[in-house]
Amino acid sequence: MLKEFFDIPDRLLELDAQAMADCAPEFAKIEEIRDYNQVKMLKAFTDCRVAGMHMMGTTGYGYDDAGRDTLDRVFAAVTGSEDALCRHNFLSGTHALTVALFGVLRAGDLLFAATGRPYDTLAGVIGLDGGNYGSLKEFGVAYEETPLVDGEPNYAAIAEGSRKAKVCYIQRSRGYANRPALSLETIGKIAAVAKEANPNVIVMVDNCYGEFTQKAEPVAVGADLMIGSLIKNAGGGIAPTGGYIAGRADLVELCGHRLTAPGTGRELGCGMDVLRDLYLGLYYAPGVTAEALKTSIYASRFFELYGFATTPHYTAERNDIITSIETGSAEALCAVCAGIQAGSPVDSFVTPEPYAMPGYDSEVIMAAGAFTMGSSIELSCDGPVRAPYTAYMQGGLNFAASRAGILLAAKKIEEGNAALR
Repeated sequence: MLKEFFDIPDRLLELDAQAMADCAPEFAKIEEIRDYNQVKMLKAFTDCRVAGMHMMGTTGYGYDDAGRDTLDRVFAAVTGSEDALCRHNFLSGTHALTVALFGVLRAGDLLFAATGRPYDTLAGVIGLDGGNYGSLKEFGVAYEETPLVDGEPNYAAIAEGSRKAKVCYIQRSRGYANRPALSLETIGKIAAVAKEANPNVIVMVDNCYGEFTQKAEPVAVGADLMIGSLIKNAGGGIAPTGGYIAGRADLVELCGHRLTAPGTGRELGCGMDVLRDLYLGLYYAPGVTAEALKTSIYASRFFELYGFATTPHYTAERNDIITSIETGSAEALCAVCAGIQAGSPVDSFVTPEPYAMPGYDSEVIMAAGAFTMGSSIELSCDGPVRAPYTAYMQGGLNFAASRAGILLAAKKIEEGNAALR
């Protein structure tokens, strides 16, 4: 089939056939999780009595926007949260995390990162980059962190750091670090250790890339708040923008006042004409996430057979949609990204180039031929152009097309190697 549409070398097709056979048992596990989450999603929609009128949206101030408020309830129900803000007003995952941090932290409080330095774009939010544009540090919030040890939490250090902290911060996914995504079991253990040391600590989880990869979410294992983006898993490839904050009702309420304005909170903010896309994207999210997980598993096995080191192993439990591929050189990293771009439905003719991206400490190359700009649930690949030149691949709206994209990435590497010989 692939040969009919793309001129894939026979050697790569042989590796593809082996990868597909090896991944079949893992795909079956993903499909079982998908089906469970999809039925759970249907139950949330029916329990919340979603109706056509809820997708109409409002303008202006948005007071009494029934569609907006019902979407919040659906999101809370399907994630097992007391309450949620599921809104297009969030501009990105980083914005949603920023609202959550500023929502619950006050001057004199301590933010403690239990899983090492957070993702690059939060450096300015916390005040780690020396900028002067309203960081937590400028508002008098202190920051401490403890690194992971060989990819595992340091529970003794977490207990010590949590004793004096207002927020114990957990990043579920790997970001640009070569470590595994955290399992729900590990998140639960961190939460238990932190709360034993300090019963009042707020356990906050950056849940980006992790939604619907398992049958439950971090709030089920002790997290007080979890935060993510709607142009990743939870938007199903349909939401054009947005993010969410979900968890304890009192904390979500505080975040609502930071999202809009103190005193008006979650009552303000019109749904405009995007509510249908948010509802539909959320409904499709379990299935689309499953396609992305299959893509991730396949990429791990295919590139392992090709000769690259990949993580996680294709048989490992998946707690996010990301596969990292150690390409070994800047040229190979750029070739992988160029191949993924060539296998994208949008801008396939474009060749990505490294560039200085705001919020990152080195040049970054990004391949993302997506329907929604920056969407990480669509097949994309990126990485900082620095040793060990790791490509971080994520997403895939459907596995068949994503498989072709991965083979085109390998073909680009083959062409680059041939040119060097």
